[in-house]
Amino acid sequence: MTLAIPAAYYDAYTRAPIDLAIVAIIPARFGSTRLPGKPLSDIHGKTMIERVWERARAASLPERVLVATDDERIAAAVRRFGGEVVMTSSRHSTGTDRLAEAVRTTEADIVVNVQGDEPMLDPAGIDAAAAPLLADPDLPIATLSLPLTDLEEMLSPSVVKVHLGFSL
Repeated sequence: MTLAIPAAYYDAYTRAPIDLAIVAIIPARFGSTRLPGKPLSDIHGKTMIERVWERARAASLPERVLVATDDERIAAAVRRFGGEVVMTSSRHSTGTDRLAEAVRTTEADIVVNVQGDEPMLDPAGIDAAAAPLLADPDLPIATLSLPLTDLEEMLSPSVVKVHLGFSL
């Protein structure tokens, strides 16, 4: 894989672009209100968290995949299949908060937030999220999104929306 990296990149980082630490982090909590224990749900003989972790490991850019959790049951399951766990506070209200805590204990130049309830995740999506950050060190964040075409999805509060409007 060849990446075009501008010269300004080298001014922003002390490590060479090829050596940047790219880490995928999967926030996972047991106490879901809709489906408690969801990360440990069995999907054809494997837990959901294992299936998500496997898909994240199949991405080519991250050198590490971590599961950030506050629950020892999830941590034990992750350790059983050989995954790496970062224990976090149980006070977090969102997966992003959990990820932010995990990042503080991880040497990472680029972090990819992987949703813990997507066992069919396309590993190429992880690479697609990290690639712009490798190419442009001035980018603070990259987010993958798909256009919403269904009115019900557009109006649903449980469907995450991305606003692409820019103000000058």
